[in-house]
Amino acid sequence: QHECVLADRVLDPASTVVAIFPSPMMYAGPTEVQWHAKARANAGAQFYIVGRDPAGMSHPAEDRNMFQNHHGRDVLSMAPGLPSLEILPFRVAAYHIASKKMDFFDPERADEFMFISGTKMRKYAKSGETPPVGFMCPSGWKVVSEFYQNKM
Repeated sequence: QHECVLADRVLDPASTVVAIFPSPMMYAGPTEVQWHAKARANAGAQFYIVGRDPAGMSHPAEDRNMFQNHHGRDVLSMAPGLPSLEILPFRVAAYHIASKKMDFFDPERADEFMFISGTKMRKYAKSGETPPVGFMCPSGWKVVSEFYQNKM
């Protein structure tokens, strides 16, 4: 899929580095946010984008996440030992219906956006459905869709 995104020039191949930082997800909440940030700083990273939630931990008894979207960012802003790392907050992206593309979500225009979660995307892929035009480049979607259809 990443090769398609570069070939279709969704991202500029001349200025895009595709790399994997192999670190398993431990689902440890805000503590894990610190681990990932410090590990990347030790590897030479200068910037760290804090995700929307600390590992998406579900509450054991209630239908909600254990932590708020800002907990990871809050923990890193207080963490000692990360002065060399510039923390960049994650901006929520969603599918903008009118422009038919992904865009940064604006809560004041919430009715103009559609959220396509990873779960919904996998459901589309498994069933052979096509997501809305502009959600992903067609060649990239073909790779994702074929992957999930072949897992069945």
